[in-house]
Amino acid sequence: MQGSPLYSILLLTGVLLGAAGWWRLSKSDSRLPVIYFSGLVAAFLGAKLAFLAAEGWLHGDSPDRWWIWASGKSVIGALPAGWLGVELAKKATGYRSATGDRFALLLPVPLILGRIGCLDAGCCLGIVVEDGRWPAVPVEIAFQLLILGVLVVFHWRKWFIGQHFHLYLMAYGTFRFFHEFLRDTPKPFFGFSGYQLIALGTAVAAALAFRHRKKRGVAISR
Repeated sequence: MQGSPLYSILLLTGVLLGAAGWWRLSKSDSRLPVIYFSGLVAAFLGAKLAFLAAEGWLHGDSPDRWWIWASGKSVIGALPAGWLGVELAKKATGYRSATGDRFALLLPVPLILGRIGCLDAGCCLGIVVEDGRWPAVPVEIAFQLLILGVLVVFHWRKWFIGQHFHLYLMAYGTFRFFHEFLRDTPKPFFGFSGYQLIALGTAVAAALAFRHRKKRGVAISR
């Protein structure tokens, strides 16, 4: 994703929504704002590094390379990096409760807003098909709406308590891995894109974390 004014506005809106959600949680523990901020910084860094690793390096000879490098970012890098940032901050502050369930409920909304920005920017296109291009962005918006509905049901029914963020990463990582075949992204790694490899790694890491938490159990942040 490369920058557009609407995308930037929607991204900021998503960040503010997340901050509002975590601010409500912070009333119960002053460490939570630190954890949220750490995750946010890590997410922005991960979004940039994922873009550079997946395709930014391919623009080394482009006259617009500095603009491309400065504006490019990817949500599939932001998610695992933000997750890592949160976990490191929790470890540093001694916070032991799970925070992912409520965050998982907040997450699809800013991602939907971001993809609406993609539609405005005309980026993140699908591959060429018989009738034009695969509707990559609308399909991803539909996925986010679907997973949001699933998470709402899980939250309401109290299913998989403490595991919702792991389930989200498993679902989105798997979806993104297969959906990349239909996205018009560079695929220099033996026919795979860098985003696919990151998505696969994210899904696997989340599955391992899901299994670990299921065995160990954890307190839930309220």
